[in-house]
Amino acid sequence: MKFNPLHIFRLLSKNRQEPFLSFSHILGFNPVNIELYEIAVRHRSVPFKNKNGEAVNNERLEFLGDAVLNSIISDILYHRYGNEQEGFLTNARSNIVKRDSLNKMCHQTGLDKLVVADKQLNLKENANIYGNALEAFIGAIYLDAGYDKCARFVKQRLLISPQTMQILVEDNENFKSELLEWCQQRYLTLDFDLVEETVDSHNRHTFTSQVLINNMPICTGSGANKKESHQRASAQALRMIRNDENFTNTFGLTE
Repeated sequence: MKFNPLHIFRLLSKNRQEPFLSFSHILGFNPVNIELYEIAVRHRSVPFKNKNGEAVNNERLEFLGDAVLNSIISDILYHRYGNEQEGFLTNARSNIVKRDSLNKMCHQTGLDKLVVADKQLNLKENANIYGNALEAFIGAIYLDAGYDKCARFVKQRLLISPQTMQILVEDNENFKSELLEWCQQRYLTLDFDLVEETVDSHNRHTFTSQVLINNMPICTGSGANKKESHQRASAQALRMIRNDENFTNTFGLTE
């Protein structure tokens, strides 16, 4: 007999059909064990009564989801950035799975609207509730549907596109300071020049900045503001430094 997810939907009580549809919309497929997802969105301040009458919250699922998400992101980065070294991959993964990023992804998917927490909690001060719930949700997907569907959810619903992933990978305020430190250690100057500013039909600005080391143009980077363009350009320069063994020879240095 072929499995039909709609059969589960019909068996659900009316008060559980609505969350089933909400979870299905976010997941992109119909869940089998809806209780896992109901637990995933429950903060410890409002525990969920499971079928055995036990009070449970999303912390155990969060623990599992954290490990699964790290595994999936590691696999994606390993294959996408085939020429990068361990340090870059580790930093990139940290940027993607850091709480600020996960909080934004939770809102991006609409999962934030399903998170249940004590109304007395100040959610602005406890914003990580959303990122934690997303990790728990990933843990629920893993248990309910397996690793492959979990990986598909991360790629299609969280990262969305290679461009989105690139922004997350480079969302690091330390690229510029890291490049500056590299230059200072070698007594080299570091400057940034704005080489282009464009405005599209929606009045969105794009700034392109150029990195100059010892007044020598190295590479460019673009962003929605000057700061972002400096970060992107710095990230590109650091990639060149890491991947080109002869890069320092450009400045008469040997390492």
